Amino acid sequence: MPASNTRTTYGSVTKTFHWLTALLIFATIPLGVIANDLAHQVRNPDIATSDATLKWAATLFSTHKTIGVTLFFVALARILWALRQTKPGLLNGDRGPEAWLAETVHWLLYGSLIAVQLTGWVHHASTTGFAPIWWPFGQALPFVPQDPQWADLSASLHYILQWVLIGAIGLHVAGALKHHVIDRDATLRRMLPGHTPGQPTQKQPGHVLPALTALTVWAVVLGGAGALGWLSVSGDASERASTAPQSLEAAQGEWQVQEGALEITVLQMGSEVTGSFADWTADIAYAQTPDATGKHGEVTVTISIGSLTLGSVTDQAMGAEYFNVENFPTARFTADLLSSEQGHVARGDLTIRDESVPVEMPFELEIDGDTAQAQGGLSVDRRTFGIGSEGTDSLGATVDIQFNLTAARG
Repeated sequence: MPASNTRTTYGSVTKTFHWLTALLIFATIPLGVIANDLAHQVRNPDIATSDATLKWAATLFSTHKTIGVTLFFVALARILWALRQTKPGLLNGDRGPEAWLAETVHWLLYGSLIAVQLTGWVHHASTTGFAPIWWPFGQALPFVPQDPQWADLSASLHYILQWVLIGAIGLHVAGALKHHVIDRDATLRRMLPGHTPGQPTQKQPGHVLPALTALTVWAVVLGGAGALGWLSVSGDASERASTAPQSLEAAQGEWQVQEGALEITVLQMGSEVTGSFADWTADIAYAQTPDATGKHGEVTVTISIGSLTLGSVTDQAMGAEYFNVENFPTARFTADLLSSEQGHVARGDLTIRDESVPVEMPFELEIDGDTAQAQGGLSVDRRTFGIGSEGTDSLGATVDIQFNLTAARG
């Protein structure tokens, strides 16, 4: 069997691309469906999930994504190969509507194969955490920021375009079976192993009208999805925004925080996930000259747990097994501000879920007149506060806490 196509036959390379693409498609679609169902369970804060469930969901998603990236490059290589090859003509090219539909489906297949995999890849790159791709590349993409709006839009496009792909696959399979069972021609057989030529009809459809039809299908589908609001911010994100906790009351300390950031970093499925709290206050009293014990003052930091954004697992983090934000909406850090030979340290108690744990947090401080800049951090074991299970297969035990702020003397 020759490697290249002829006017009447497909070559071995084209056949290999065809059946490899089919194998990857029929592997990745059910994996995606099953993984997505599990993800709804995992991300539902009202449903307790075990480490085994989390690990299984992440494994399914990682497999789905890895196969998807593979499929993207296989489809791209298949298209590049097809552009260099003679295209065997249709055996029913003289049947106008049927030939036009067959060519339209081919355009939809090729275009959707690229678009579906690419939007899925963009969604992965723009989302923080959960289920890495198993290739040594692809965790990030150029020009794709880790941004919730990018993640929402790409996820919606991926979901919508997959149905165009599934519909095109269904029509393609139905057409092949119709040729084989009803027409009894060689359309299907010449794509099977071996050498089975099929004599094309003299009349063949053009490429322009089928390509325009495929573009129209995509435009109608995406336009309809936009009109229905499917291309806006996801429902989960909108619901979180509408149910966000009320803002904390401003602190009335000697030093007023002008700007700053409070972040946490966790290790999930072997990947670092960093999140930030949008709402927190710091009641600070600080004197540059310490007392006899080395104490400069004290600080009380109050944190709105519901203001946390933690990538794709934000909703899960709010659930009863983790922060349990419904019953414990705030966390608190109360400490003395001390100086030592190693520098400044905040020594006190960190309270999460009504569990108070003594901690020490080293920090750096610079004061220029009435303006102070500080930054520091510490690591804690989430299990000490009853957050998550004892196992660390899916979620690491260590949580890194970092802060930086600029404050002005009141």
